[in-house]
Amino acid sequence: MSRETRTFRPLLLPTRHPAAAISLVLGVTAVVGWVLGWPMGFDDAVYRAGAWAVLHGKPLYEPLATLPDWSQVRQLPFTYPPVAALLFTPLTLLPLQLAWGVMAVASTLALAFVVRTPLGVGKARWTPAAALTLVGAFALEPVWRTFSLGQVNLLLLALVVADALLLPRTRWGGTLIGLAAAVKLTPLVFVAHLLVTGRRADAARAVGVFVGLNLLGALLLPADTVSYVTGGMTGGDDATGNAWGGNQSLNGLVQRLTGQASWAFAVAATAACVCVVVALLLARRLHRRGEALGALLVTGCAGALASPISWSHHWVFVVPLAALLVRQARRSSARGPRLLLGALVAVFSGWSLFVVPIGEQRELTWNPLQMLLGNAYVLVGVAALALLAWRLLRPGAEPAPALPALSAVRISLPGARPPATGQPASRSVSRRP
Repeated sequence: MSRETRTFRPLLLPTRHPAAAISLVLGVTAVVGWVLGWPMGFDDAVYRAGAWAVLHGKPLYEPLATLPDWSQVRQLPFTYPPVAALLFTPLTLLPLQLAWGVMAVASTLALAFVVRTPLGVGKARWTPAAALTLVGAFALEPVWRTFSLGQVNLLLLALVVADALLLPRTRWGGTLIGLAAAVKLTPLVFVAHLLVTGRRADAARAVGVFVGLNLLGALLLPADTVSYVTGGMTGGDDATGNAWGGNQSLNGLVQRLTGQASWAFAVAATAACVCVVVALLLARRLHRRGEALGALLVTGCAGALASPISWSHHWVFVVPLAALLVRQARRSSARGPRLLLGALVAVFSGWSLFVVPIGEQRELTWNPLQMLLGNAYVLVGVAALALLAWRLLRPGAEPAPALPALSAVRISLPGARPPATGQPASRSVSRRP
């Protein structure tokens, strides 16, 4: 090894090992924050306080005693199932800032996995394009806000992606989705995804893991389980009537449009059901065409739209979509993938949420332009599903790829698959990612 190579090797770390470099920066930030007493990770503070409460026999769905005295944190409730608090108990072993650091490093590894999967990197070394995509993902508001809050979004996304794309019809298929749903209820929509994509045994395992973990929570925390079922599940964040601008769901949209009318949630729930049904039909169609990742993204979009509350940072599934578009843009000279990638970044950089008045019920007085900007995530999600439905579900829909974003990667799945046009049925058609 030459002296020049030894000299410049540390400078290659961000490119060759970008996840390690980012983790190092975040870890050092956490240590500095601990030493200086910085307020770090509002939601991580809630996870840690909830875990402390169950370890010390305190009520989980009442004001948490160990929340730090920061302006917003003192008012935040614990809104996850009781078993989630049990899973968060390791965070109580560390000071708050270091607990944030652990979540940040874990989220970095999850983000790296989610980026590498659509790019087809696999176990290979990081390419410059993959490294830049990983770093560029921090320009997306769902990503940087997840890190700043100390949220679990990216960890749950990684569980779902791994289960859906890497574990089909294995003995572990469905278990990771069940685990994700036990922590946060929204991933339950992916149980339906498993069903419509022909993974019935995996769906059963997902339900079994979800039910088993929650029964464990009920056994260990019976009073908290009753509190959760009777009010904590929907009351903590006013799930049925939340009109705050950060709630980028169909329910949030309808609440803002109607001024929180008494019938708004019923309309939103009906729209959510229609949305999920259409998305599952699309997912089945895409899956049959070999577009496993596209099918998963459609289901993720429907989950975010249909949930009564989907904070803007819940839309992290745009990360694998962005990575997929990067791969298509590098492999094709067509303008479509580049335009879609630019539009995705433009919308999900989150700038529109900063130019409209939010909080103190000001969302109820938005003018038409503010309503358009303040509901950007919801409107883009609805438009994308509507366009796909028109392309794929209408009578006489063409068999060609629906959108470049969803046809860029075809991930082979175990089991029978119809042969490609012009190929004998007895021969398997190789599809490279």
